[in-house]
Amino acid sequence: MVHVLGSRILLSPVDPQRSRDFYGGALGLAVYREFGTGPERGTVYFLGGGFLELSGRSDTPPSPGLRLWFQVADVQEAHEELRERGVEILHPPRREPWGLVEMWIADPDGVRIAVVEVPEDHPLRHRP
Repeated sequence: MVHVLGSRILLSPVDPQRSRDFYGGALGLAVYREFGTGPERGTVYFLGGGFLELSGRSDTPPSPGLRLWFQVADVQEAHEELRERGVEILHPPRREPWGLVEMWIADPDGVRIAVVEVPEDHPLRHRP
């Protein structure tokens, strides 16, 4: 197995500035670094233990099979904050049959994002 030292998700949005406004503004993700200028400018955001890089431009949105999973401490608080910032909520927070509390939103190119809270009693919180 290759020893992976770091990782990031790479997105090439249809409209890079609109996507930067969404991820940096509406979602409030912190910037790790920026590079380049003008339409070729790239922005890398912190994502907990990983990174999300917006770079380049695409003529078509990403595949509908691409989805992001963001774990938060309190999904209801995230719901209220994102709604106040004008983010469209596709599916409000609710406890799913598998025990996670999930809310779904989408970025400007339609990339679906699960915003997830792992409840105290969920098996993901405990190691056997």
